[in-house]
Amino acid sequence: MAAIISAVTVISLLVTALYAVISVVTAYSLCKRKNISSAIEKWVVSWLVFDAIIHFTLEGPFVILSSLGTVENSTHFTALLWQEYGKADKRWLVSDPTIVSLEMLTVFLDGPLCVILVYAIVEDKHYRHFVQIVLCVCELYGGWMTFCPDWFVGSPNLVTDNALYLWVYLVFFNGLWVVIPLAMLWQSWVQLREALSPRRPTSLKLSGGSSSQGSYTSIIQTKISKSESSSIESSSRGYNLRKRN
Repeated sequence: MAAIISAVTVISLLVTALYAVISVVTAYSLCKRKNISSAIEKWVVSWLVFDAIIHFTLEGPFVILSSLGTVENSTHFTALLWQEYGKADKRWLVSDPTIVSLEMLTVFLDGPLCVILVYAIVEDKHYRHFVQIVLCVCELYGGWMTFCPDWFVGSPNLVTDNALYLWVYLVFFNGLWVVIPLAMLWQSWVQLREALSPRRPTSLKLSGGSSSQGSYTSIIQTKISKSESSSIESSSRGYNLRKRN
């Protein structure tokens, strides 16, 4: 195990943890500024900030390195993390066309969508759930197309006989981009269902104490009395007209 956990392993995990802390602090600061008290919304914004940071600062350099050569042969410091992850999935080392294509989609579409969605949430924009659904579907599509092609040919590029590579690198980190998008899709489903469902008529709520209720009752009684008086007056006029004729 000591041979597996290298300095790059520790640094990579620490950087990821630091990103997570920065994301939570940033999200809670934004929500506090906009008076967003919902704990769920705070965690959604935290995830989106974390997601955007990962897409731009980690996957962005991967796309550049893979477009110019391969991560395996790169000496740039940003290649170290992907060389470490490549121990679990060899395709990330050799500029696999499917992986690079998906990462381009992730960097140039998913990253900006995360930023737009954060803005839509904190500013309470009407297009929030549309963007959220699009982003979640893109994330799930990316996860499926990352692993499904390799599964069909017997997973020759995945290292599954090592606990760290299997459960931490492959299952945990990739699983985040499956479980959380699914949860956010469910959130959008619930919110849209509530917004579009037929509203039941609700009883009038009176504010204030008994004096307010008494005043409201008096107003209603006055209106009823006026209505009855108008009705009696109209009936009397009709009777007088008939009598004259």
